[in-house]
Amino acid sequence: MESLPLRDRDGLPDALRTLLADYPREAWEQHPQFTGLVQFWLERHMMFRQLEELMGRDLQAVLERQADPAISARRLGRFGGMLVQQLNGHHQIEDLHYFPLLTELEPRLERGFEMLERDHDALDGLLAEFAREANSAIVAMAGHGSLPVHGPGGSGPQGDAREGALDDPRPAVDRFASQLESFRSLLERHLLDEEDLVVPVILAADPAALA
Repeated sequence: MESLPLRDRDGLPDALRTLLADYPREAWEQHPQFTGLVQFWLERHMMFRQLEELMGRDLQAVLERQADPAISARRLGRFGGMLVQQLNGHHQIEDLHYFPLLTELEPRLERGFEMLERDHDALDGLLAEFAREANSAIVAMAGHGSLPVHGPGGSGPQGDAREGALDDPRPAVDRFASQLESFRSLLERHLLDEEDLVVPVILAADPAALA
C-alpha cells in the first residue's frame, strides 16, 4: 500500500476499510461500546471543528466590517491558541499510547496507524504556519496588546507580526482566512480518516483491553 500523504488522499484505501464495513458510521451510536472512549474521541474532534468554525465566522465578520477588529483579535488569540494546544496534546497521546495499543489489537491495520502518525507530522508544520498567520492577523487587528497564538514549539509572533498594526487589518485577515480554510480542509481529511480507522477497532475490541 502506498504511503498516502495527507494532501493526496480522498479517504481511506480499501485495504484499511476492513472493519469499517462491519462497523459503519451510521451504526456507531447504537453500539454498546460507543459511550466512553469512542464518544470522548469524537467529541474532541467535534471541538476542533467548532473552533475552526468560530474563527472562520469571526474573520468573515471582520472582512465584511460587521465586527470590532479588536474584539475579534482577542477571540482569535483565545480560539486559535486553544486549537493549537489541544490538537498537539491530542496527537501526542494518540502517538504515544492509543495508536500502539490499537495496533496490537488489530495488527492488520498497522499501516493505517503509521499513516495517521505521518499525518500528525505534517499537521505540526501546518500548525506552525497557522500560528504565524494568526499572529499577523491579531497584530493587524489590535496591535501589540493582543496575546499571540503559540505554535507547536511555543513560539510567539514571527516576522512582521512584531512590526505593529496595519491601518487596514483586512489584508492580513484575508490571508489568514485563506490559510485557515486550507488548514480546515486537511485537518478534516485527517479527522475523518482517523475516525473511520480508529472507531471500528475500539468497537470490536474487548473493553478490558482498552482499560
